[in-house]
Amino acid sequence: MNYLNIIKNGVVKENPTFVLLLGMCPTLATTTSATNGMSMGLATMFVLICSNVVVSLIKNLTPDKVRIPVFVVVIASFVTLLQMCLKAYLPEINKSLGIFIPLIVVNCVILGRAEAFACKNNALSSLFDGIGIGLGFTVGLTLLGAVRELLGGGALFGVVLLPETTNILLFILPPGAFITLGYLIAFVNRFKKS
Repeated sequence: MNYLNIIKNGVVKENPTFVLLLGMCPTLATTTSATNGMSMGLATMFVLICSNVVVSLIKNLTPDKVRIPVFVVVIASFVTLLQMCLKAYLPEINKSLGIFIPLIVVNCVILGRAEAFACKNNALSSLFDGIGIGLGFTVGLTLLGAVRELLGGGALFGVVLLPETTNILLFILPPGAFITLGYLIAFVNRFKKS
């Protein structure tokens, strides 16, 4: 199996943000800045990679009747570990992302990949699938956050680039997330056709 194709598939062909449209709650809510988008993407990527590998390793030990609850417990374990580390070492990011860190447990990107890929493939393939889908999700959230931060606040990763008179507050507000995501999806679809 070509592991580079698995990664490329997650970033381009099955990008969770722009193609599959999965995980829209954290995508729209946490991307008020590029830093928040990237942080949420990396947090989700960590949980996705770890849970994919563990689900792949225990797939033959898990009865079909309790497969989904077992997957949720595995995912919840990694989310708990992640949140404890964020609280201890990155409290500002933990505060900024707030409730969306515990909600990673029910993120359909992670549960979907556990069900669609990890429980049908070996641990190494599942690791690379987690990397690919996680990178795709991180790129999507970072890009969405960067556009919103630049248009709404005139900054990028907290560095002011545009004068305050050019800021369009709408892009930092919730409707701006929908508008920006719509235009980015249209751009990605146009780019994929050419």
